[in-house]
Amino acid sequence: MGSQVDWKLRWENELDLADHVELADFFRQTYGPTGTFNAKPFVDARSWAGARPELRAIGYDANGVAAHMGLLRRFIRVGSTDVLVAELGLYGVRRDLEGLGISHSIHAVMPVLQQLAVPFAFGTVRPQLHKHIERFSRYSPVTIIENIRVRSTLREARVDKAPVRLEDPLVIVLPIGKLMSDWPAGNTIDRNGPEL
Repeated sequence: MGSQVDWKLRWENELDLADHVELADFFRQTYGPTGTFNAKPFVDARSWAGARPELRAIGYDANGVAAHMGLLRRFIRVGSTDVLVAELGLYGVRRDLEGLGISHSIHAVMPVLQQLAVPFAFGTVRPQLHKHIERFSRYSPVTIIENIRVRSTLREARVDKAPVRLEDPLVIVLPIGKLMSDWPAGNTIDRNGPEL
């Protein structure tokens, strides 16, 4: 890695307007190449896509924001069992640093996940990232769960769209305060809210 990245853990209420503007620009540039729709939520100073994170791991280098991962504690329902998780999302790495990897983000938030005493960290990614996550899971306790339907609400109610959407992403689970064997069985996950 050619750039020195300094990770900072920031609670959402510690961010000022300039931070949100910088992060929104980072997300537009990071998500834009994957499709203009993916960059669309990050207008002006909006630095979140769906649910707003409570904590962010932000990697900075000499050029500004280099990487980001958001965290939100919430209850999800796996099958018929409610589970407290720290949902991980809003993951991104600046294009010129793509070797930085998700593992650096996870390592930056791991001490906080342990302090929060959540049983599991949970996230979803597009199926196209399967090989990327699979490589990462070889060196960490991350488990990839496939063939799970995930139900989420839209970030805002609209008269022209159903308020709930169903997706088939890859589900990623990281045991924190419990063992992976404690993760409940079920082929559906209900976020009962918008995706992070």
